[in-house]
Amino acid sequence: MGPLTERIDEDRTLPERVDVVVVGGGVIGISTARSLAAKGLSVAVCEKGHIAGEQSSRNWGWCRATHRDLRELELSLESLKLWRRIDEELGIDTGFRECGILYAADDAKALADHEAWLARAVAKVGRDALDSRIISADETAALITGASRRFAGGIYTPGDGRAEPQRAVPAMAAALRKRGVKILTPCAVRGVETSGGKVSGVVTEYGRIACTSVVVAGGAWTRLFAGNLDVDVPQLMVRSSVMRTAPLEGGPDVSACNHAMGYRKRLDGGYTIANAFRNYSDITPDSFRLFFKFLPALKSQLGALKLGFNARFFEELRRPRHWPLNRPTVFESVRTLDPAPVEAFNQRALDEFRAVFPALGAVKVEQSWAGYIDVTPDAVPVISGIDGTPGVFIATGFSGHGFGIGPGAGRLMADIVANDTPLVDPRAFRLSRFFDGSKIELDGGF
Repeated sequence: MGPLTERIDEDRTLPERVDVVVVGGGVIGISTARSLAAKGLSVAVCEKGHIAGEQSSRNWGWCRATHRDLRELELSLESLKLWRRIDEELGIDTGFRECGILYAADDAKALADHEAWLARAVAKVGRDALDSRIISADETAALITGASRRFAGGIYTPGDGRAEPQRAVPAMAAALRKRGVKILTPCAVRGVETSGGKVSGVVTEYGRIACTSVVVAGGAWTRLFAGNLDVDVPQLMVRSSVMRTAPLEGGPDVSACNHAMGYRKRLDGGYTIANAFRNYSDITPDSFRLFFKFLPALKSQLGALKLGFNARFFEELRRPRHWPLNRPTVFESVRTLDPAPVEAFNQRALDEFRAVFPALGAVKVEQSWAGYIDVTPDAVPVISGIDGTPGVFIATGFSGHGFGIGPGAGRLMADIVANDTPLVDPRAFRLSRFFDGSKIELDGGF
């Protein structure tokens, strides 16, 4: 079972017409709706399950600029600015705290990798835009309260923060509903209708909503949904495992990670802990369809990614890739993806946490869960209109970075939909990069 997410009231009462329908009630969909509404557009968000029911409530809760792919760095910095304002602007508590994030270096090589990233990042955005800095072994020890191990140093960003995934997006959605945004849940969108080559509406399980634009922000479901429009979104799913502990006294406030574990102090006094660089990928039919696009990523992740063949292969093999809109779909039969955690990965992270912080005593795990991360071949998201399909926009493939980058991504998506000056240059996020002959490049950020 996934983490306990704060719920908002259900609503299935469809508006007759809105300017934009957002498909998906995760952090990207809700952030997009927030920015669209701020531009004066009428918006309906359709979520097939409950708000933030999938990866938006299952992630670490980090909101960072540190070690971002350089193509995402400016958007990450803009997103942090938005995180700092959300609570005051909406009158809510997302749990956001500017606690700082530390990447601790286990050895000199790891420290050199941090130094190399920082040099490239400063060259990209300038020293004044980024407060990351390389710190010494003594400074690292002072930040990681109670650590028994001495690290070689690290890279520390005081302006990075954390928020509560199980609270943040539902709180944002509830506040937007009060401001006139239709938040429809549970309400699965079966597909998009077009007229004269342009979007004319969406068909939900409860009827039709007329609109001129659709933003598909369906996370792990986006490739399947877009495929019914004959839009090819190269995206696979990676299963990430996480756990939370009971409250602990005397632990560090800074969020941190090393080669084996990452952690975040929660508002309840416990810690969210995960294996920093180990994930699991089910082999599916799409693994073969997209093999060559993902081959560079697969090579780069050797040793960090475990592949497995299981029942999901046959489930997806039997699943229709095109369907009529007048019959129930998989979006109604599978309301929430709730995969089992890989306990071996969680145990490795827990063992490392206990080894680093033995003074914390018996660390009690209260819950473990997993979620499916939507990944692209270059681990950079798609935030893009669709060439040849006016009115359809895609925001997906955040590759494990979506929670922290969500507010900025939503703002950029809204800028593209409204044809306004974009928050940052969107070229790196265009869907067409996977089909126009551009080389698939992996930045090497974490």
